[in-house]
Amino acid sequence: MKTGISDLPLHYGMAPRWLFDRMTKLAREISIILITQQGNDEYLKRLADPNWFQAFGCVLGFDWHSSGLTTTTCGAIKEGLRPIEKDLGIFVCGGKGRASRKTPGEIDNLGQEYSFNSQPLIYASKMAAKVDNNALQDGYQLYHHSFFFTKEGQWAVVQQGMSLDKLGMNKGWARRYHWLSDKVEDFVNEPHSGIASDKKGAVLNLTDTTSKDNRQISTKLSHQKPEKTVQMIKRLQETRLPARHELLLDDINPENLKKIFLSTYERQPEDFEKLLGMKGVGPKTIRALALISELLYGAPVATQDPARYAFAHGGKDGIPYPVNRKTYDHSIEFLKEAINKARLGHYEKLHALRRLC
Repeated sequence: MKTGISDLPLHYGMAPRWLFDRMTKLAREISIILITQQGNDEYLKRLADPNWFQAFGCVLGFDWHSSGLTTTTCGAIKEGLRPIEKDLGIFVCGGKGRASRKTPGEIDNLGQEYSFNSQPLIYASKMAAKVDNNALQDGYQLYHHSFFFTKEGQWAVVQQGMSLDKLGMNKGWARRYHWLSDKVEDFVNEPHSGIASDKKGAVLNLTDTTSKDNRQISTKLSHQKPEKTVQMIKRLQETRLPARHELLLDDINPENLKKIFLSTYERQPEDFEKLLGMKGVGPKTIRALALISELLYGAPVATQDPARYAFAHGGKDGIPYPVNRKTYDHSIEFLKEAINKARLGHYEKLHALRRLC
């Protein structure tokens, strides 16, 4: 079964400090139990499962239907694990907005501090963002990116985008994307650990297996002189096309892309992944090449939305009921006690928790 993308109503505001402090503590205790009992690989696997992640956020006390569950849960994990990340062997970088753009630097700093090769991890972080912004064009602009990893090179990504209209205005929905290194054989071919969402629409999905030929021809098109590619786009825009293609072409200005096509012509990327990763190559460049490949060369591009969808301590906004602070604090203390007893050889409570997982 595939899981991996969730559509959520975009909620504004921040989690109150009293709730976030508790989320941080509870996230830390649950993470310690999972990691010590089942290992780092299993922990990353859970984070990469959107249904488990959603349930985890609900256990921490966030609204099940709020986009803020993603950003706040990731923030709570990062804050909770920071003092013990070296001992656990799990590191967390990135976050929301400006923090997401600091992810490569954070990974690099940790690599220098703990003497491991950070470059493959930085590449994975950048490519996950590139793919979900440019290769999967579903109307959502990324604004949150959290990267979880080990020194040995295993990683998971939880990132989220907000829906935008043609004018760049927020439409009030968010979508979450999950990745797991063990599932990624090819960054541009079915790379997500899974997908789930209620809201669907027509998309440009170059990560679908059926888009393989389109990816190859798009790469070859990027090698030709920019004047020829620009002329092809103009030709398409002057042709009477089905409504879907007209919609995908109407915001592309061929002349604005000429500089980018000059760069691809000079650098001759060897495959679609290299093309996607080039500086300056954005969604409109990829879309233009994909449409030329499909409409002029007969290489189909997938348009099916790869998306489908899912309470414990209550929710921040009182949905389905207000957070019970006393019960929440009891949960934290229960987990702390279970961990402390396990260190002394008493595993009864941890075994009971494991049966719930």
